[in-house]
Amino acid sequence: MTTVASQSQDHDDLAEFGYEQQLHRSLGKFASFAAGFSFVSILTTIFQLFGLGFSFAGPAFFWTWPCVFIGQFMVALCFAELAARYPISGAIYQWSRRMGGELVGWFAGWFMILAQIVTASAAAIALQVVLPTVWSGFQIVGEDSALTSPSGAANAVLLGSVLLVLTTTINCIGVNWMSRINNIGVTCEIIGVIAVVGMFFTHAQRGPDVVFDTGEAGTQPGYIWAWIVSGLMAAYVMVGFGSAGELAEETRNPRRVAPRTIRLALSVSAIGGGLMIVGALMAAPSLTDGRLATEGLPYVLTSILSSPWGTLLLIDVAIAVFVCTLAIQTAASRLMFSMARDGRLPASSVLARVNPRTGTPIAPSVLIGVLCVAVLAVNVGNSAIFTTLSSVCIVLIYLAYLMVTVPLLVRRLGGWPSGGPQVDAEGRPLFSLGKFGIPVNIAAVLYGALMVVNLSWPRAEIFNPTGEFPLLQWAAPLTVAAVVLVGTLCYPRGKTVPNPVTIGA
Repeated sequence: MTTVASQSQDHDDLAEFGYEQQLHRSLGKFASFAAGFSFVSILTTIFQLFGLGFSFAGPAFFWTWPCVFIGQFMVALCFAELAARYPISGAIYQWSRRMGGELVGWFAGWFMILAQIVTASAAAIALQVVLPTVWSGFQIVGEDSALTSPSGAANAVLLGSVLLVLTTTINCIGVNWMSRINNIGVTCEIIGVIAVVGMFFTHAQRGPDVVFDTGEAGTQPGYIWAWIVSGLMAAYVMVGFGSAGELAEETRNPRRVAPRTIRLALSVSAIGGGLMIVGALMAAPSLTDGRLATEGLPYVLTSILSSPWGTLLLIDVAIAVFVCTLAIQTAASRLMFSMARDGRLPASSVLARVNPRTGTPIAPSVLIGVLCVAVLAVNVGNSAIFTTLSSVCIVLIYLAYLMVTVPLLVRRLGGWPSGGPQVDAEGRPLFSLGKFGIPVNIAAVLYGALMVVNLSWPRAEIFNPTGEFPLLQWAAPLTVAAVVLVGTLCYPRGKTVPNPVTIGA
């Protein structure tokens, strides 16, 4: 009876924002946590990006990890407070428009949708790094499995497209199937992280003080600049923790669950990822032969594991890639649905339609899948451009986050939240930062602004490492300018949102 009453209250709660309960509300605490954890997917992202950080600053690049975590945790605290007060699908869009108005909300949603499409494509393409190593039969096109080779690029698109077809199908079937598969995948990933960390620490070649080793001297004008560049690895990984907010309308008692799982998903990812980095540095056969920078974690794993165990861990990484892609696509489809429901996108009437049997917005799921495959195809024509797109999309995510935290800070200075204490569906007080709200919010804004500058800085070694395409060095500012221009042209002028923008508590 309590669960039924709670769900009824959740439905009534949503109605107060002007929306009808259409999505099936069936997700519990672990499923909500899994949505954020699988988006970050440390087993996927650190597996891909460890070499990036190490190549610039040596073992001491580890310290960028806790620095980025602290900054992102300030953002997560702001998100948690908003999730408690606005438990609505399309979280980034909904929070930004309720704090900053329709124009801010539109661009936050626009940035986030584009970034999620590219991020899902980048996650899907990671199968090429894993599956051909597990079994040569997965190299269907040609023989060279390297992502930068013509056959490797084509095979990556083929494997990634098959994965996206599967994730799109799962998203169309319904959130129950999505959550079950995601829960299993996240459980496997957590077990995999524990196994990898255990293997690293039991095969240590050196002590934990390795994290103070700066390696070879950084490039001019000094080591600190090389260390700052190495921080891009952590910045690329620790995003997407707010996915619990994207699934708020499908979560039971989201006012209580979502704030907790947003913080928990980021914290668990940070702890697990930090241990993986330290363990890899301790267990690597060599820190100076260049292989750790070029091959990353696979180099360490294959050097200490026998073939069967190494293969099993690679399979676990492939599972992590699968659920990561699934989680990103799910979050993107809910964001698109939320914006379409407000009439903010072309063909909104189609994109806002929910299948009554599955409780799923099928059209957004299919469209996101198709667009992801289209982005994947870029890798066949030019892998350097695809890599650059993947880097730039992280800039868009950080800009979208800023379009939440900056208006929120303005509202705080004006007295937000107001209206006295509020409670969730179980009658418990909502998560609140209280007197720490303004300093935490200021820290979140400063961190976000600094990270946007760091991510966007026109570094040839990041955006054009081969030197073949000089224009790619300026890809971040040029792409952001292009996205803003297209967004301005697409902005739905003259259209009113059906429900009022709530700016109070």
